Amino acid sequence: MASPSTSDWQARGAEKRARCQTRIPEAWQLPPALVQGLKHPLESSKNNLIELGIARRSGLLTEKELRITEAYDVRSLLDALASGELTSLEVTVAFCKRAAIAQQLTSCLTEMFFEEAQERAKQLDALRAKGNIVGPLHGLPISLKDSFQVRGTDATVGFIAYLDNGPSQENSYLVDTLLNLGAVLYCKTNIPQTLMTADSHNHVFGRTLNPWNTSLTAGGSTGGEGALIAFRGSPLGVGTDVAGSIRIPSLCCGLYGFRPTTCRTPYGKQAPIANPGLRTILPSAGPLANDIGALEIFLKSVIDSRPALLDSTVLDVPWRNVGPPKAKLRFGVLAEDPLLPLHPPVKKAVSDTADLLRSQGHEIVQLTAQECLTAASYDVATQLFSLDKTSSEILAKAGEPLVPSLVYIRDAMKEVKWDRDFLPDTRTIKDPLDRLSFLNVKRSEIQDLWKKMWVARGLDALIGPGAQTTAVEHDMYALAPYTCLFSFLDVGVDARDPSLLSTSG
Repeated sequence: MASPSTSDWQARGAEKRARCQTRIPEAWQLPPALVQGLKHPLESSKNNLIELGIARRSGLLTEKELRITEAYDVRSLLDALASGELTSLEVTVAFCKRAAIAQQLTSCLTEMFFEEAQERAKQLDALRAKGNIVGPLHGLPISLKDSFQVRGTDATVGFIAYLDNGPSQENSYLVDTLLNLGAVLYCKTNIPQTLMTADSHNHVFGRTLNPWNTSLTAGGSTGGEGALIAFRGSPLGVGTDVAGSIRIPSLCCGLYGFRPTTCRTPYGKQAPIANPGLRTILPSAGPLANDIGALEIFLKSVIDSRPALLDSTVLDVPWRNVGPPKAKLRFGVLAEDPLLPLHPPVKKAVSDTADLLRSQGHEIVQLTAQECLTAASYDVATQLFSLDKTSSEILAKAGEPLVPSLVYIRDAMKEVKWDRDFLPDTRTIKDPLDRLSFLNVKRSEIQDLWKKMWVARGLDALIGPGAQTTAVEHDMYALAPYTCLFSFLDVGVDARDPSLLSTSG
């Protein structure tokens, strides 16, 4: 059988993008003069789409729709939906329109099912009119990362070869959970090739741009969500995170994001991109939003629904309402690893956060690099990830090349002087099971050291950098050690842009 030609994969990606474009109603197309007035090419020019007020200047949204998408947080939207101040159809149309605008400028969407979402909203409004509420998310539009399967839509996860799969025949478990809670699902969002780079760029849907500065990455792998939510095209999005995929877009796009501990939220029936029998560092599903309250609303609603009855990968542990913390907390500060130096603005953000907490009466404990083991953890993690060849095999099926950011990561890994006294290069271990076993033992060692350090230091919580840098130019993000650490340890972790911090929390 002949290998696919270069023109094959390029043509197939272009054809899929053209089909996606037809899902945007003509009435929601941006005026050409507005787009032409931006600096081009968008991906190498500094356009702040948010400060430019593109959504308002487009003339596509009514004043009420602008208010719905800009003035409400998720709690107030749900209250307005519950009281009848707003209908689900009004809210859904407003966010569908704004998502369509975001897509035309940032390429943040993969699948759009706006008509189906409006029908769903009408049904929910009819139920509410009769006094029937489906669940705590009744009528709220929610966007999803492309890896979630939604029956009747594609789940290519950015792979050309997956264009052959056709529409999903079933929903991911979290999709069913959100529908049972009353949500309106209306779009899926872009991701990187293989989901293992922080640049949301692939040969099917192209490159997602950051609405705060189109010359910078929106992060990944949940970068489409990051761009969409930052543009206010979604009130609440759902992503997945195995090494920083929720947290990196949150930091790049100025959002709140939360990676739960694994098995806390439904993850089953995702589009397959990894060997399901190779269980190493596991991903989890979690929320991104413009307000921190939305994260709690999402997690409480999902966990209270007892998703373990639906998805066997979820632990059946109830939500706990935790009261205000004790007056004085003890915060550890994650140390800079000398192998993975921090840029000055990142150092300042960590220092400013520590100072803010200290000014509120909390105790700050500076940890050492020897205690944190960030580089060692990342070394073990990346060698564990490299055991799974599934993504490489999928790419080879269609003959598509690596995107530039993956090549950049590969080269950047070679430049780090890893501590080979702690962890040898396990590629010298020929038996794959021996290699897996060796790496899992090293991971357990680091997890045990962290537990002992946490107890010895008497910590209540930890603060630290989310990355070595702030948002960077496309294809230049490279390594993600400071987010990967917490996936490696498997602990719940919140990420937020430091500019979102205030003396009130």
